[in-house]
Amino acid sequence: MDKKITIQAATHGLKVTQASDISESRIELKADVVIVGSGAGGAIAAYELASKGKKVIVLEAGPYVPSEKFSEMMAIAMGTLYQDHGGQSNTHGDISILQGACVGGSTVVNAALCFRTPDYYLDLWGREFGLTNLTPAVMAPYFDKVERNLQIQQNARHETSPGAELINKGLKKLGIPAGVAKRNVKNCGLTGFCFAGCVSDRKQSMLVTYLPWAVEKGATIHADTRVVQVLADKGVASGVLAEVIDPASGRKKADLRVDAPIVILAAGPVQTPVLLLRSGLANSSGQVGKNFACHPTLSLTAEFDKHVDDFHGATHSLYVDRWTLPEEGGYLLLNAVQDPVEASFQVEPGTGKPYMAYMSRYRNTMRLITLIHDKNVGEVGWKDGAKHIHYEVDNQDFEAMKAGLKTNARILFAAGARRVHVPTSQKKVIDSVKQIDAVIDGLKNEPARYRYTSFHPQGTCRMGADPSRTVVNPRGETHDVKNLYVMDASLLPTSIGYNPSETVYALATYISDQINQAHA
Repeated sequence: MDKKITIQAATHGLKVTQASDISESRIELKADVVIVGSGAGGAIAAYELASKGKKVIVLEAGPYVPSEKFSEMMAIAMGTLYQDHGGQSNTHGDISILQGACVGGSTVVNAALCFRTPDYYLDLWGREFGLTNLTPAVMAPYFDKVERNLQIQQNARHETSPGAELINKGLKKLGIPAGVAKRNVKNCGLTGFCFAGCVSDRKQSMLVTYLPWAVEKGATIHADTRVVQVLADKGVASGVLAEVIDPASGRKKADLRVDAPIVILAAGPVQTPVLLLRSGLANSSGQVGKNFACHPTLSLTAEFDKHVDDFHGATHSLYVDRWTLPEEGGYLLLNAVQDPVEASFQVEPGTGKPYMAYMSRYRNTMRLITLIHDKNVGEVGWKDGAKHIHYEVDNQDFEAMKAGLKTNARILFAAGARRVHVPTSQKKVIDSVKQIDAVIDGLKNEPARYRYTSFHPQGTCRMGADPSRTVVNPRGETHDVKNLYVMDASLLPTSIGYNPSETVYALATYISDQINQAHA
């Protein structure tokens, strides 16, 4: 941990201005920096800039939910901590695109799994997008820094989940090497509730790390505050307009304006481009909202003849990345514990008695995820007062998914599975190794047939040197509007095939340094 950082969140929670604290109908504030979003990028920017003496205001559209109020129930967390109450999806409705919508953002509800950006992508971005400033040598100290600050370290042996133990046996039988997960967790409680928020504050989310550190340095945080427009004057950012929304009624309680010479958008790869489109800014390239990718995942659920009880331990214990780079296959395999709510929608067991029969065997099940490195073929748009996520899995990407599912199924049978459930909209089961190829080869890339989940939207405000092809320059500033910066996964020029959280942590730290140097 940085020596300068000496505090943790107080036991009573974090100092946040909420809608319930507001009595005026119009509020006007001034700051050196206004940050839209309090997740991975926004929180780090808040601390890094406030620590250099800048007056920082953070605006978060979601509510403030202190960790002592986390329910440890996925169904409740979806309604209180997730974007659109967990209902955000593509226009076809077949891919759930999950993002946190609360103070701390997606870091509050993610699985805490961290990977450094592979050198492969840093080199690729340098060649194809002119990001020669983001070399492995330049970025290494930034990865080192966030790994120290967020306690990112390899899982200890005792943290391995029961299902991961079985998967490891299957991998050894097949001669496939496994990677041990690294997570931003300190002394994990092994409850398996990462996706519903960590009650014990052991997950080192922004809620218990960078945000309280930023507040200690003088930053202020406003929850329930939805930014509706970025302000600019003669090509230079000047602030934002926002609405304070009562989370109980959904009604506007106040209009809020922040005048600030530096504006940072860290609202996420869906909300950041929507805000730019609504504001009519930074889109001379026509690329705002384009190049959306999201790492679609499908989970095969294996059923065993004995209890597995794969609902405690590290949320992710292991991964297989032998085939993750695009030319090697383009898919990553991850184990993940799952609670009953997740187990009930990962497959199609039917309704009534068939559903009850399947769920009665919940303790005998576990899942293995196939995550694909997808092409940037989607688009986020704003029309008729609503956002739209236009995205379908590319045909070549679907072939990568099928290859991953085959590997996934072979591992599960090698681990001792009795049968394997395929996450399709109509019930489909693989009963033996001999059936794997026939069943998986029979899958067609058609909308609404599969139970996709995505935790990794990215790519809608590409970073690069060419202003005709990208939205943001190599320093994180938009090409068109000076002092308007982006610090979330929308920056990523390409899909990276791994969980992008640590990439965002490092890029946000790097861009914050650029801002501090330019505005000393």
